Amino acid sequence: MSLDDVLARIDDDLPAATDRLLDLLRIPSISTDPAYKADCDRAADWLVADLKSMGVEAEKRSTPGHPMVVGHVGEGKPHLLFYGHYDVQPVDPLELWDRDPFDPAIEDTDKGRVIRGRGAADDKGQLMTIIEALRAWKEVKGDWPCRITFFLEGEEESGSPSLIPFMKENAEELKADVAMICDTGLFESKTPAIVTMLRGLLGEELTITAADKDLHSGMFGGIAMNPIRVLSKVVASLHDDKGRITVPGFYDGVPELSEELEAQWQGLAFDHASFLGDVGLSQPAGEQDRTPLEMIWSRPTCDVNGIWGGYTGDGFKTVLPSQAHAKISFRLVGTQDPAAIRDSFRSMVREMMPEDCTVDFKDHSAGPASGVETDNPMFEPARQALSDEWQVPAAYIGCGGSIPIAGYFQTILGTEPMLVGFGKDDDQIHSPNEKYDMESFHKGIRSWARILDALT
Repeated sequence: MSLDDVLARIDDDLPAATDRLLDLLRIPSISTDPAYKADCDRAADWLVADLKSMGVEAEKRSTPGHPMVVGHVGEGKPHLLFYGHYDVQPVDPLELWDRDPFDPAIEDTDKGRVIRGRGAADDKGQLMTIIEALRAWKEVKGDWPCRITFFLEGEEESGSPSLIPFMKENAEELKADVAMICDTGLFESKTPAIVTMLRGLLGEELTITAADKDLHSGMFGGIAMNPIRVLSKVVASLHDDKGRITVPGFYDGVPELSEELEAQWQGLAFDHASFLGDVGLSQPAGEQDRTPLEMIWSRPTCDVNGIWGGYTGDGFKTVLPSQAHAKISFRLVGTQDPAAIRDSFRSMVREMMPEDCTVDFKDHSAGPASGVETDNPMFEPARQALSDEWQVPAAYIGCGGSIPIAGYFQTILGTEPMLVGFGKDDDQIHSPNEKYDMESFHKGIRSWARILDALT
């Protein structure tokens, strides 16, 4: 049996594959909310049962949080590990959804047919492209292409607190020649890509306190310090007029692009005007001496993700608040040290506090950037396989987001990650009305079959 037979089986089985994905999407596996713990457990059970139906030796492994799903099958070289996550983001605000987020459906849109529902693109739809490719391979050829490990997580959308301990405890079992991660997307929604550069992430929450209670602005206005005023000054100081971040030592470890990579990115002819125009914007707001692709792929960032204080309800309340709050995140690149940046940021903020104000910090996520070298002998055959399926030359690209698991594969397991995904820019992941294109789902399955054939 040839690869063409496998691809034909994928085409014929697409309705059944879609039904299986819809079944998985109906499970509200929201990992960050304890109210959905049983549903996360149910999603893990569903995946174990599906893998076992294919002949995979799969099991649910308990952790202090949500379970991992681990499965093994096949033998011989290479040893491929496939990673995905079955948990999803919360659905709020629910009123902005056009349908129940966990009642998924196939919809016809002006851009083609889509699968609508929470988790459709991030990451259940992507995860199932790998499983469906292997299902078709086994059904047609009667055997597996090589030694394969499945590693499916249930806490990716809530910071993966159990991931590192689990990987360390099971390192020998999970080590592979390459770790395939299907949690990325197409470049500009049309060009297949292998992501070779991921930004790290650092999250900080700060609370500035002035008076010990909220104050009447007529009685105390003018004489009492307002912590929102202090916080505003802090936020405004984080960038200079050129868009550079002012935290001392922030750019330590930030590399310049190689000439080869810079030329390849220029060849992608990225249309930043269209990219921004799709969300109602027009001007790149990052470091003004950098290209738009550098801004979102290879340069670090600092963003205020939330800011609040005082009275924010309907009507008006003339109050001087006791406290002001902000959540600030940094996307990191190269060898930037999250711990050093956290210390520097906190020192900078403390130095800005007037005598009557104190500041408290709460740390959130912290993870370094990661990158892979494309000279790995498996990368070029995989890139060519993607090119063959999509009939567009596949590219090596960066990614502005953070996928910490990629770095953990390198540092904990000594395994090089390969990030291949089929999401589109308008999939609305983490937002209401999330969708996954049927084209992405179908061609994604076919792409993995081609990659398996190319690597084995």
